[in-house]
Amino acid sequence: MADPDPAEKSAPISGQAAPPRPANPPLGVRLRRAHGALAPWVLAPLLLTVCTGLGYRLLRDWGGLGRDQAHGLMLLHEGEWLRQWLGPNGETLYVLANGLGVLWMLATGGAMLWQRWRQPGPKRRPVQEEPPVHQDQPAQNEQPGLEK
Repeated sequence: MADPDPAEKSAPISGQAAPPRPANPPLGVRLRRAHGALAPWVLAPLLLTVCTGLGYRLLRDWGGLGRDQAHGLMLLHEGEWLRQWLGPNGETLYVLANGLGVLWMLATGGAMLWQRWRQPGPKRRPVQEEPPVHQDQPAQNEQPGLEK
C-alpha cells in the first residue's frame, strides 16, 4: 500500500481551516530561552572557579597557608582535575568553556536588558509617601475618643 500524499495528512478535517503555522518567536523570547537553557551549565563551573580562587587568595593572604598547603584549591580553580577524563587539554577546555560561558551570559543578558530599555512602557510614577500624622489626628490603629 502506498503512503498517502503528505498534503492529505495535514488537510483540514470536515472543512475546517488549517491552523496557522507558529511564527518564529520574537528575539527577546529566543534570547531568554537560550540564556535560561545555558545558565545552569555556566553557573556550576563558574561558582567553582570563583569560590576556589577567592578561597585560595584569602587562605594564602589572611590564613597564613603556604602555596603547597592551598594547592588543592588551585587544582580545582584551574580545572587540572579534568586531566584524568579529558587528557592534557582538559585544563584548557575548562578555562575556555568558563570564559565562553561568561561571555555568552553577558551578551544574552545585555541584549535582553537593552530590549527592555528600548520597549515603550507605562511611565513609572514615583512612590508617594504617606502624609505625616498630626498631633490632633488619631493614629490609624487607634479609635478616636479612647484613652489608653
